[in-house]
Amino acid sequence: MSSRFLSTLSRSEFARLFHQFESTPDELISFAEAHERILAEDLTAQEDLPAADRSSMDGYAVAAADTFGAGEANPAYLECRYRIEVNVFPQFGLQPGECAWIPTGGFLPAGADCVVMVEHTQEIGDGTIEVRRSLAPGENLMFRGEDARRGAVVLTRGTRLRIPEIGLLAALGLQQVRVHRRPRIAVLSTGDEIVPVEAQPRPGEMRDVNSHAVAAMIVQAGGQVEQLGIVNDDLEQLRGALERGLANNDALFLSGGSSKGTRDHTLDAIAQLPGARILAHGVAMAPGKPTILACVGDKPILGLPGQVGSAQVVMLVLGQPLVRHLAGDSRALDTSHRSLRRARLTRNLTSSQGREDYLRVRLEESAGGLLAHPVSGKSGLLRTLLHSDGLLPIAADTEGLPEGCWVDVWLL
Repeated sequence: MSSRFLSTLSRSEFARLFHQFESTPDELISFAEAHERILAEDLTAQEDLPAADRSSMDGYAVAAADTFGAGEANPAYLECRYRIEVNVFPQFGLQPGECAWIPTGGFLPAGADCVVMVEHTQEIGDGTIEVRRSLAPGENLMFRGEDARRGAVVLTRGTRLRIPEIGLLAALGLQQVRVHRRPRIAVLSTGDEIVPVEAQPRPGEMRDVNSHAVAAMIVQAGGQVEQLGIVNDDLEQLRGALERGLANNDALFLSGGSSKGTRDHTLDAIAQLPGARILAHGVAMAPGKPTILACVGDKPILGLPGQVGSAQVVMLVLGQPLVRHLAGDSRALDTSHRSLRRARLTRNLTSSQGREDYLRVRLEESAGGLLAHPVSGKSGLLRTLLHSDGLLPIAADTEGLPEGCWVDVWLL
């Protein structure tokens, strides 16, 4: 067994270890069920979209050459011979000096190469249209195949299917799509002091927060959850729970038992499983230093801190990216694709070099722009996250940030 006991890796080094885990197998589903799923193959268009040149404005289909030099003081005059219906392909062509009324989405007739907006025209009677603007070929048009060319790849494997991608599937008539199966992840809480939510804690005990918060964050990231409940600080019980959790799931996340405490059996329990390896124990971030990454065969185990605030921060920074990676998301480990807000820091912050700090901040709109107010509190408190809108990362090579500087906040 390879073990690095609290030999801390950087956050990026830790996350790079996720690459050794394969994405879940694929399945074929209806595109109506595909929102937020991850493509398991490249998608190729079977037709052009749009199928022909179409107008992007209400106005008149014209030949650009008939409008050259036109302006408010020197309009061009064209004869409107036709009216195009949005759902009918025109069976006529325009001659020089002619135009045709066209609605948004209408197909362009032969002889026309642009559309003049209705706001730049005036009807002056007997079908004559005054054009008060010069146009260039292609203006105010959606070109054939501009969204998708027949035979071309329109969406690549690993793409998350957001609403725009779902719209494209519908426009191309793709009623089924092959996606990665949602990763199934077992969730476990450890500790003699942890009791179920429905229990009344006795002195020294606390209700199980982590398994429920972690489960919700797994679902948010695109996974499915099997709750394993609570295991006491007992080596045999923990090993049995790990075996059960890994038997029918793609990964296992557990909280508690990741520090150097005398009752922490997590590492020993993992080590006793056939094919187990400890990939890392310790990440240079705060909170979250004692985080564990292990594997049994090809299945990852993520060991989270027991403190509720720390566990949730580690899930945001590392746990959810791991879930998305298992789900096949090609951008899962790229932090540049996080939802960020630019804000001005409202007070000085200190930080220890050599580790990444993740501070919780509250955002406030102001006349001078968005403000980021640090939310102070201990890692065992829930209120720091309850009162926060995002996380402020402080890089490992800095000793802090000055009041008034602009920062990028990861939105929660």
